[in-house]
Amino acid sequence: MKILLTNDDGFFSEGISKLKEYLSKNNEVFIVTTDRNRSSSSHSLTLHRPLRLRKVQENVHVIDGTPADSVLIAIRYLYKDNLPDLVISGVNDGANLGEDVIYSGTVAAAFEARLLGIKSFAISLAWIDDEPKYFDSAFFYAQKVIEIIKSIDLNGNTILNVNVPNKPLDQIKGIKFTKQGSRIYQENIIKRQDPRKNSYFWIGGHLIKTNNSENTDFWALENNYVSITPIKADLTNYALLEKLIKTD
Repeated sequence: MKILLTNDDGFFSEGISKLKEYLSKNNEVFIVTTDRNRSSSSHSLTLHRPLRLRKVQENVHVIDGTPADSVLIAIRYLYKDNLPDLVISGVNDGANLGEDVIYSGTVAAAFEARLLGIKSFAISLAWIDDEPKYFDSAFFYAQKVIEIIKSIDLNGNTILNVNVPNKPLDQIKGIKFTKQGSRIYQENIIKRQDPRKNSYFWIGGHLIKTNNSENTDFWALENNYVSITPIKADLTNYALLEKLIKTD
């Protein structure tokens, strides 16, 4: 199987380099990703400047753009005559749950692949700063998800969003197929001044509330299950659309 790996943490990330090593035992694996951390870049494409592509080793290329740029360059240029069967975005350092998927460069890269006609999934390790990282658990479940994807029909705008508890493999209870939960942040804007008295800003915030009801992605992780959530690019509110049509 030909697999393209990408991410938003950069090619130096342990999550992508060791996933390549893990999957290369039974697959042909390529990496095309960003040359640095591009977390929270969402689905942006670089249109205002040229992009620089660089080969760092065999089957590993980096680009000075966004995660979505990486996938677009890989599929439309680098491997256009040898298309991958599957795109995997990750393993991300940290979970991508609830509305966070809107901001996630990891999830966006998987969506870009799907929009270009390639099956894909995003996979994240629910790691928190200063914890040890149990990437081996994520690699094990990445292989499980590959087998699942082989057996199902993903429609043209759907990907799987996978989140793995940051636990040793023997402490993970298995897989739960989940819906997207929700959490609300209180956004803070911090204003400071540089030595030249020019203002600059940090965007921050803290968690207020989480919808972690049963069968959500949050619930699965909190109960030591791998969460697999099918998500799609179609954002239409069909219930409201029907009401609006009736008022026309």
